[in-house]
Amino acid sequence: MNVSIAENEGKSRAVRRRAGRTGCSVEATLSVIGGVWKPVLLFHLLGGKLRFNAICRLTPNATQRMITLQLRELEADGIVERTVFPEVPPRVEYALTPLGRTLKPVLLSMRSWGADFQAGLDGERPTTAATPCAEANVPT
Repeated sequence: MNVSIAENEGKSRAVRRRAGRTGCSVEATLSVIGGVWKPVLLFHLLGGKLRFNAICRLTPNATQRMITLQLRELEADGIVERTVFPEVPPRVEYALTPLGRTLKPVLLSMRSWGADFQAGLDGERPTTAATPCAEANVPT
């Protein structure tokens, strides 16, 4: 995994991953948003800024440490921005960057495909209101 520096929105950031094995664009996408928790965290952030504890409540099966690690990776890739407010107790908010917001159609398509997959061949497709992902309050 090569580490290089790239300019993004006037800030230097480390680009941690590239499509190095196959050169495929799908590999590049999955290297940034792949895994169990990253797409879920990103989907919840589509609805707007969230504090860390709110993110933890929305993903109760993920440990706080895992959420922290995943958010740090997304921040390093320029997908999520972290804002720390100088208050006591400290307040931290997470939001999608402009680059992160470009993932909206991908995440909405993933939600739709997942609903179809869960419904199976014989069942009815559930409405988005019936799925846990609908809680993100994401405008379509």
